[in-house]
Amino acid sequence: MTFHAKITGYADPALHAAGLYIGGKWRKGDGIAVMNPSTGDKLAEVADASVEDAMRAVDAAEAAASGWRATPARQRSEILRRWFQLMTQHAEELATLIALENGKALPDARGEVAYAAEFFRWYAEEAVRVPGEYRHTPSGSHHILVDHEPIGIAVLITPWNFPAAMATRKIGPALAAGCTVILKPASETPLTAYAMARLGEEAGVPPGVVNVLTTSKPGAVTNAMLADPRVRKLSFTGSTGVGRTLLAEAAKSVVSCSMELGGNAPFLVFDDADLEAALDGAMIAKMRNAGEACTAANRFYVQAGIHGAFVAGLTARMAALKVGPGYDPATQCGPMITTNAVRKIDRLVTDAIALGARVTTGGKPLAENGYFYPPTVLENVPTDAAIAREEIFGPVAPVYRFESEEDAIRLANDTEYGLAAYIYSQDLKRAMRVGRQLETGMLGINRGLMSDPAAPFGGVKQSGLGREGGVTGILEFMEAKYYAVDY
Repeated sequence: MTFHAKITGYADPALHAAGLYIGGKWRKGDGIAVMNPSTGDKLAEVADASVEDAMRAVDAAEAAASGWRATPARQRSEILRRWFQLMTQHAEELATLIALENGKALPDARGEVAYAAEFFRWYAEEAVRVPGEYRHTPSGSHHILVDHEPIGIAVLITPWNFPAAMATRKIGPALAAGCTVILKPASETPLTAYAMARLGEEAGVPPGVVNVLTTSKPGAVTNAMLADPRVRKLSFTGSTGVGRTLLAEAAKSVVSCSMELGGNAPFLVFDDADLEAALDGAMIAKMRNAGEACTAANRFYVQAGIHGAFVAGLTARMAALKVGPGYDPATQCGPMITTNAVRKIDRLVTDAIALGARVTTGGKPLAENGYFYPPTVLENVPTDAAIAREEIFGPVAPVYRFESEEDAIRLANDTEYGLAAYIYSQDLKRAMRVGRQLETGMLGINRGLMSDPAAPFGGVKQSGLGREGGVTGILEFMEAKYYAVDY
C-alpha cells in the first residue's frame, strides 16, 4: 500500500479533488491527473475548467465585488487573520499534502506552510493601514488629496513549486485591498489551492470573493479572462517566457500586471568570507525545495583563495543529503516535479561536463520510480556552458572561480535575469559596495534565505515587474485617486 493511500482526514488528496470552486460552490469534474512525483502514481483527478467556467468565475467575482469593496477594512482584516489561524492549525496536514503533490521534503513543506500563513497575518495587519496623502500644492492655490481604491477583479496565476505560499502572497494583499480574485494554480499542484479555498470558506470569506479553477487549457482560459473588461489586474508567478506572452495579451486590454519571473541568482563568496557560514548559506540558497525555486543560487562564484575549500565543503554536504520521497520524514532532498524537469537538469549537466566541468558528487539521474536527480556539484564549469545561462531549477551547484572584485561583479551581472543575488564577505563595506553594483531586485548579505512577507519581493531586467509582499504589496492591487480640492 502506498503512503498516500493510507492518508485520511484533511490531508487526503481525495478531499480536495471535488472540482472547481466558483461563487462559493464546488463544481465536480475530472480531466486533470495529479501525480505523486515521489512514486509516479496518480494521486487524484481534478476538474478541467473550460473558457465558459472561467467566465462564470469572472461573473462570480463581479457579483461579490461591490460587497467586498464596501466591507470595512477591519472586517476584511479579521477574516484574513482567521485564515492564518486555520492554516496554522492545519499546518501538518497541509505540509503532507504539499509533500505528496509537489514532492518537496516534509521539512521544506512545513516551512512553506508557515511562510504562506504569514502572508495572511501580514496583510490582515496591512488592510487597516492603507496609506493616503493630504498636502498643499506648491502654489498654495488648492489642496491635494490622494486616496487608494481597490483596482478590481484580479486574476492570480501561481506556479507548482510553492503551491501554498505563491497563492497566499497574492490572495492576501488582494483581499486586504478590497479586490475579488480568480486563482489559477498550476495543474501539477492544484490540491493545495483547493485545500486553501476550503479553509477560506471556514474563515468567513464570502462566496465569489475567492474563486479557484484548474485547467489544461491555460492559454485560452487566461486570455478569455484578460479580454473581459471587468478584469483589471493580472498577478503572475512563473517563467519569463510565459510572462512575456501574458504581458502581450494583457496589453490588449491595458490590464495592470505584476510579474515575478525567472531567476539566475549568483552566489558570491569572497576570500574573507566565513567558510562555514558561506557553506551553511549555500545549502539553504541552493537546496530549498531541492533547488526548485526562482531565488535558488544558480551560479556559485568563489574567489581563488577559498575556492578549493568551498568546493570540498559543499561536495561533502551535498553528498550527505538523503534523497527520497517527499513524505518520508527522513528525506532531505525530494524528487523533481516531472520527468521533463529531470531531463532538463540532465541536459544542462551533460553539456557542462562535455565542455570540461568536473563532477565532484552526483551528476546522473537516479534509477527510481519517481522523478529523482541527486544533489550535484560541478567545478571548473566554463562560463559559456548552458548551465551558466539557464535557470537550473534543480539540486545542481555549478562552481566558478574568480580573481578580483571586478570579475565577480561582471560575472554576476552577465545574465538577462535580476531577481536575487547572494554575497558572503566579513567586510561589510565590500559587501555593500559590490551589492550596489549588482543588477538584482533582492540581495542576501551573509544570508542564504531572503524571503519574508514583510519585505518587497521582485526583480529587475527579465525577472519581472512590480513587488509582492511588504508594505508595497497591497498597493499592487490598488489605484491611486487624486482629488484637487478647494475650500
